[in-house]
Amino acid sequence: MIRMTVSDPKADLHRYLQIARDALLWKLDGLSEYDVRRPMTPTGTNLLGLIKHVASVEFGYFGDVFDRPSGEPLPWFEEDAEPNADMWATADESREQIIALYHRAWAHADATINELPLDAVGRVAWWPAERREATLHRILIHVITETNRHAGHADIVREMIDGAAGLRADNGNLPSRDETWWETYRNRLEQAARKAGETR
Repeated sequence: MIRMTVSDPKADLHRYLQIARDALLWKLDGLSEYDVRRPMTPTGTNLLGLIKHVASVEFGYFGDVFDRPSGEPLPWFEEDAEPNADMWATADESREQIIALYHRAWAHADATINELPLDAVGRVAWWPAERREATLHRILIHVITETNRHAGHADIVREMIDGAAGLRADNGNLPSRDETWWETYRNRLEQAARKAGETR
């Protein structure tokens, strides 16, 4: 008989959050200052901006929501800030500063997660009135989802920059094939797409 180990739901959620954090941060490894900032989509999506945004999100959801403000200045969230100011790093904001901001966000969030029970209720001022009250459990799920969404963006952006791909440092999660195989594979997909486009 196989015995299932009993897990701690909060520890499980916390672990998944940390996995997503690490995956997102890993996408910066080995890139130049220019490459971590390059706007790679028409809407300006860039790697360092994703880190800055997610750090800010953690400060809000695990700080303000539970009346545990961090005291961290986030000028890009002020009323008079320009739109999308949290989604890119200025030339004066170094990679080290943004990464340090993210690590401080982790520490602040982790303190909230460790000190409060999953059923602790917070208030999300920026959500619609009918659902502003939310438990730590719900907030953890929300932030895990958001972090993974942005890690997915980072996957694509990084691949567009230098071809590097993979789930995380210890798990590529892709077939081990050479460049020729991938080129042939991509060409097959292109041909299938063109054929489908011609027949529909």
